[in-house]
Amino acid sequence: MSRRPTANLTESDPPATADLDTIKSLLPYLWPKGQFEMRARVVVAIACLVLAKAASVYVPILYKEAVDLISGDKFDFTVLLWIIVAYGMTRLGQQAFAQLREFFFARVAQRAIRAVAIKTFRHLHRLSLRFHLDRQTGGLTRVIERGTKAIEFLLNFMLFNILPTLFEIFLVCGVLWWMFDFRYAIATFGTIFSYITFTMLVTEWRLKIRRRMNTMDNRANTRAVDSLLNYETVKYFGNETHEEERYDRSMRSYEDAAVKSRTSLSLVNVGQGGIIAVGLMVVMALAGGDIATGKATVGDFVMVNTYLIQLYMPLNFLGFVYREIKQSLTDMQQMFLLLDEEAEIEDAADAKDLVVEKGAVRFDNVKFGYSAERGILKGISFDVPAGKTVALVGPSGAGKSTISRLLFRFYDIDDGAILIDGQDIRSVTQESLRRAIGIVPQDTVLFNDTIYYNIAYGRPDASTAEIEEAARLARIHDFVVSLPDGYESTVGERGLKLSGGEKQRVAIARTLLKQPKIFLFDEATSALDSQTEKAIQNSLSEVSQDYTTLVIAHRLSTVVDAHEIIVLRDGEIAERGNHDLLLSQDGIYAAMWRQQMRESSEDQQAIEKLDVAEVNA
Repeated sequence: MSRRPTANLTESDPPATADLDTIKSLLPYLWPKGQFEMRARVVVAIACLVLAKAASVYVPILYKEAVDLISGDKFDFTVLLWIIVAYGMTRLGQQAFAQLREFFFARVAQRAIRAVAIKTFRHLHRLSLRFHLDRQTGGLTRVIERGTKAIEFLLNFMLFNILPTLFEIFLVCGVLWWMFDFRYAIATFGTIFSYITFTMLVTEWRLKIRRRMNTMDNRANTRAVDSLLNYETVKYFGNETHEEERYDRSMRSYEDAAVKSRTSLSLVNVGQGGIIAVGLMVVMALAGGDIATGKATVGDFVMVNTYLIQLYMPLNFLGFVYREIKQSLTDMQQMFLLLDEEAEIEDAADAKDLVVEKGAVRFDNVKFGYSAERGILKGISFDVPAGKTVALVGPSGAGKSTISRLLFRFYDIDDGAILIDGQDIRSVTQESLRRAIGIVPQDTVLFNDTIYYNIAYGRPDASTAEIEEAARLARIHDFVVSLPDGYESTVGERGLKLSGGEKQRVAIARTLLKQPKIFLFDEATSALDSQTEKAIQNSLSEVSQDYTTLVIAHRLSTVVDAHEIIVLRDGEIAERGNHDLLLSQDGIYAAMWRQQMRESSEDQQAIEKLDVAEVNA
């Protein structure tokens, strides 16, 4: 049995993925297939970009012409006015085209972010239960959050800042070479090359600090979320101080990394400023020398100075953008690990929808283990005939809940087959399989939404009347309508505002609303009192009558009417038969029955004594 290990997305540094490959992965979102409007927007935005940069380069030339006209012998105010108007219109055009670029590209950027977010969300739901059991929710959500923000940054700055800035730099170098000589172009290009090289080298060093910060941030956030989700447990054991100390240790490590990152930024800024200063001195000295020899005019000196000042801001911004892009690539690489994570359970290429006519379930010599070293089921074979009820009982760890997960195909078995109406569940689509089965799990988890939403989750298109009828069958309707907000009452995160029994009844109503062909009750009434349990058992028996039903139970009193009871022990079937037959065999089941009856009798006697004591008091 070969299984792909799950990557620890919250603790490890991102892999050494080439930055170029990461950037290439964004191109389909910039040029989405089959979306003419988005592609047209990109083309128009790029055209606006080119026009904006052309105007930007032409502005200093007009400035030069104005200065030469003013300082020359043939001053003409009318000509100056035309130059000033052209100068103003060109600057206006520069701003206008830049804003039009943003106008046309905004939709492209947000559509790309939406597409990546949906793809990641969909992929997470495709991943196996094994992955989601191993994950740490707090760190995972931070990875996704930082990854989507990084995509937004890259889409905007790679296309409309890095590339345009480089285009403008080469354009300016060309203009300087054409209007003066190669020395100006070489001096300008040398300054830029030195600036970029220095920025890249120092940024690579600083990225190691950034990755350390991310790791510490993930760890602190994961511990905070885990502690708050287990708020009651923390209170039970009085471990608030312990939790604070664990959180503080992570935050202290983050603090050290953040301080080092901030102080190292000063080195980057000083180095970049020094390179620009040297470049300014060299180019302006060249221009001054040419003026002294008569090769250049005052307007030329002003134009060169204007170009350098104009390039200074993009160059300074380029340093910031490069650092942010490298940091964004670091964040994106972790998110791409999620998209690279292979789904353990996949539909077969020729998978068809499950066709359920009678709903007969068969486990045929099923063997399964969560790992090669941990075998759970050791050749289990049993049938759940159509319209009948079969119960699985046995001690903890016997493999009862594993059977329910295998029936839903959260895992694939190692050997044997699981069949529904003769169809191997590995040959049908997962969606159709899970649509046919309704489960009431032992550990009920509700969405942080209203009671109405949580019940309607079983069948979102159900009517209000159908939802309320399901609630009545689950004996929860009267309780819900007694609440101030009725069905619009929120249940809190993971249903914490409801008691265990109330949560379980909401889960039962949700499954009843689904109207599945096969019912699976996994300790469905374990959190209920005896009176409510009996009422709901009657409802479940009524609703599941003539439906195939598999019951996983610890409380044997809930399965005495099952057509067959299967006793599991150490992953094997130890006994099987109906209630009376198993009692007559005086084996494992009979021993479990006597033990539970004795415990029930002792509990009842304790309650009676308590009632007497209260009366006497």
